[in-house]
Order: sequence, then C-alpha cells, then structure tokens
Amino acid sequence: MARKAGHSLLGHAKFNKKDEFYTLYPDIERELKYYECHFKNKVVYCNCDDVRFSKFYRYFADNFSKLSLKKLICSCYTRDELSLFNISPKHGFYYEYTGFENSNPEIDDVTHFMGDGDFRSTESIELLKQSDIVVTNPPFSLFREYLRQLMKYGKKFLIISNINAITYKEVFTLIQANKIWLGVNFGRGISGFIVPEEYELYGTETHTDEEGRRIISPNNCLWLTNLDNARKHEFIPLTRTYYGHELEYPNYDNYPAINVDKTQNIPADYFGAMGVPLSFLHKHNPEQFTILGFRKGIDGKDLAINGKCTYFRILVRRSDSAYTCNRRD
Repeated sequence: MARKAGHSLLGHAKFNKKDEFYTLYPDIERELKYYECHFKNKVVYCNCDDVRFSKFYRYFADNFSKLSLKKLICSCYTRDELSLFNISPKHGFYYEYTGFENSNPEIDDVTHFMGDGDFRSTESIELLKQSDIVVTNPPFSLFREYLRQLMKYGKKFLIISNINAITYKEVFTLIQANKIWLGVNFGRGISGFIVPEEYELYGTETHTDEEGRRIISPNNCLWLTNLDNARKHEFIPLTRTYYGHELEYPNYDNYPAINVDKTQNIPADYFGAMGVPLSFLHKHNPEQFTILGFRKGIDGKDLAINGKCTYFRILVRRSDSAYTCNRRD
C-alpha cells in the first residue's frame, strides 16, 4: 500500500543514509504562521539548507521585513567524495542575509567553509552560536545527534522529524519534562517532500509535480519545537465517561492504569493513570495532563492486557489543575 511504502522510505533513512527530503514551501508557511511573534530582532539559522534551493531560506527571505528579522543564515553540507579522479575535497558554504543583499543568491554569492559544512563542524557551530532560532529539516539519520546539539547550546528551534523520533528515549524524556513539544501540523498536515532523481518513488501517495519535481508524501512526520504557540495551551475536550462503561477501558496487567485506544475517548470522569496512543502528544497540554511514562509497565516489560502487549502507549494522568477544576464542577 502507498502509505506503508512511504513510511518505509523515510523510516529507513537512518539505515540507507538517504536524508535528502526537501520541505515544501506551503508546509513551512502553514506551520510558521503560529510562531511569528518569536522572530522580532532574531537571527535565524537554517543549518541544513542550500540557500539556492531551500524553501526555508525562501520563506524567511520573503518574510524578512514582516517578521522583523535581524539576520538569516543558511549553511549547506557538501558531501566529500574523494576518489582517484577527484582529489579535491568538497567545501560546504553559507549565506548571510540582512534584507539588503541579493535575495536570490547564486553560488558566487556564498561564503565557502574550509570544511564540508556538516552541522557538527566547528565552523557550523560558530554560526549556531551566533543564532537565536534554528529552523530546518535536519537529516533523519542523525536526528538524535542534531537535537542533542540544539539542547547543548540552548537554542530555540522548530524542526521537522519522523514520528518515530518521539519514541527515542532522549526525545521522549525532553517531551515529558515539557522542554520540547510537538508543533501544530502533524501527519497529513505535512503534505510531502521533494526527493532527488535517484530516489525510488512508491505507490499512489507520490507524484511528480508540474515543475518536474519528485514528491513523496509519507504522512508520518511532525514538527518538533521549544517555541510556544497558542495551540499548546488548548484543552482537549473530554466527552466520554468511564463509570458505566468500564469494559471499554480495560486495565493493564503490569501497570495500575486503564487503556484508552483513542485520544478522543479519554473519559472526563476518570483521574487515575491512563495509557493513550502516541498521537496524544499532538494535542498534549501540560496544564491538563501529566506524562508519567512510556510503553513499559512496573515490571519493565511492555504494557499488556490479558497477556497480550498493546501498541505503544504513553502513560498520563490528569494534572492537578485539571483535576481540581473538574472536581469542583
């Protein structure tokens, strides 16, 4: 099936090193509109972006005045492919835009690094230190390392990730501590990515657009950020009830909690621990729910019901403020 194939292609990027998934302008525009208040007088760094082609660069250059940016920096990694016939190392490059330079730069307008421009290089890190907010689509195969670097240098960020990243221990721990959270658009809210000619396209959820660009729509990506947005503070409307419908909410064998198959089925009258699906994080408001853990029971094994393991569940409980409000009502 098309969707399954899309998941496979992006999900295996970390194994086959196919990281070239270029974000579409409409997807960037659709997400960034929720964060405009954060960019005034800020330096934005897109450190995985060829300024000549990046839609992240295009968005920020187009909206430089509207956002009142101080500076925009884009840097590009260039793979070093030394061989018998190619003895010159490749150099990455970067471009700084302050609203006065050419907004459509060519290769002659950029500044070359001494090295390949990898985001982990000393040269790229120096640019990172100068920046306030990082916005880009980082290489999925290096996502853990990429996020670790952002946290190390205390940067604000808005980046794209495969949904599987939220199951990584390092990432989930940050989400649980409310240090990072999911952005507004999720899954099909990110319409697709441009991929190179050599990438195989699978199924009906991929196509070639009117400009001949190859587009894949895996529908399993999300935005991850530590920038606040109004959506983060919305309460999930709870319309179901637990008491009188207990059979719909079975208990786990190895954790004192009930299972909830869908976020929309969270009961309004239950204040104990609950296991909810991964998609819950897209609507999570820490003022309403506290995250207790992920996937494992008190015995260290996967959560199970009647001896059968469930799909990954996030363990949550109503926050004190939500509990008090509802109990008072």
